[in-house]
Amino acid sequence: MDSPFIYYRYVTGKNFFGRREDCTILGNLLMQGEHVVLYEPPKAGKTSVIQQTLLNIRVTGRQFAVGQFNLMNIRTIASFLTRLGTTALRTVATTPAEYADLMGRYLDGTHFVFDQRNYSETDQIVSLNWDIDDNDILAMLRFPQRIARDRGIALILILDEFQCLDQTEDGDKVCKLFEKVLGEMRGEPKPGCTYIFSGSMVNAMKDIFDVRRHFYRLVEHLPLRTIDEKEIIDYVHKGFMNSGKEIDRALLHGVCRLFRNQVCYINHLTAICDSLSRGYIVEATLTEALRIVLSVHEPRFLATMNGLTTFQVNLLKAILDGHTKFSASEIIRTYGLNSSANVKRLKDALMKKEIVTFNEKDEPVIIDPLFEYWVRKFYFEQKI
Repeated sequence: MDSPFIYYRYVTGKNFFGRREDCTILGNLLMQGEHVVLYEPPKAGKTSVIQQTLLNIRVTGRQFAVGQFNLMNIRTIASFLTRLGTTALRTVATTPAEYADLMGRYLDGTHFVFDQRNYSETDQIVSLNWDIDDNDILAMLRFPQRIARDRGIALILILDEFQCLDQTEDGDKVCKLFEKVLGEMRGEPKPGCTYIFSGSMVNAMKDIFDVRRHFYRLVEHLPLRTIDEKEIIDYVHKGFMNSGKEIDRALLHGVCRLFRNQVCYINHLTAICDSLSRGYIVEATLTEALRIVLSVHEPRFLATMNGLTTFQVNLLKAILDGHTKFSASEIIRTYGLNSSANVKRLKDALMKKEIVTFNEKDEPVIIDPLFEYWVRKFYFEQKI
């Protein structure tokens, strides 16, 4: 029997719960032609929200096409643009003749070509016959909107791990040109192309959209709400009941607090509990399941800590101890942070490594709740 506790892929339908309002907001924005940015930690539910929203829209009878690609292995502007063009073409065309026709119509005068041999060997529709220039970048960024208008369809393009654009030789320039294109699109009639910019590196996405303020007033940021603890407990309890098992709700309260209501970790833990038990699930079962979850992630956590300098470890310890004013002389002395100037460098380093982020009150938040538990209990050997 399939387990209700799914943690290794996104979910929709009966397994989706807790973020109906987020789906409603996202759906309304997309249907109004608004571009959206979502940045949340890995496995926080971004893809589930997006896919459930698209499912909800389809149920209403609205017609649209969807293209999606991941930038995680993008390291050059050329690869980003060819991937964007290929993704857009696949949403509206299916044959080499159609690919060549659309590229000839809208990318004439650029260095983008349809290479039949390259397509046969790599399945890549868009190729380059020379180094790209700014004209090429603008033409490709305009391309999805132009083919959407040509076919009279609403086109939604999902760009996953968008922060990886900064790994290219000049991501900042591409963002500025992308802004220009989105600004041009605002005055055009519907239907057209709508973008969802999604990223799991919270600080890197904040740097693009909040610090450097790219796409300012051109995209809507949708922060995902924390799922209500009662909804999580009800879902987990029902999942166990359906397989003839029982668990004390008080134990689930502790699980929610440990994982800060992050459903992926909770589903992983409860899936292991489901496999370890036959009837009533006791605290010892949860403890054993937690050990198993930790064993899966511990190599990653060790690598993270081994990649920190002593100063960075000291700042992390100060954060775990509940401090927020790291430049105070007493904190600098107690934790060996050297100087207030060094504190700024240390904060930036922990943010760049995606270990810590800072909220609107400039208070530190450790991004990964399981890492926070592990580093407290096993690295710093604190009592929890």
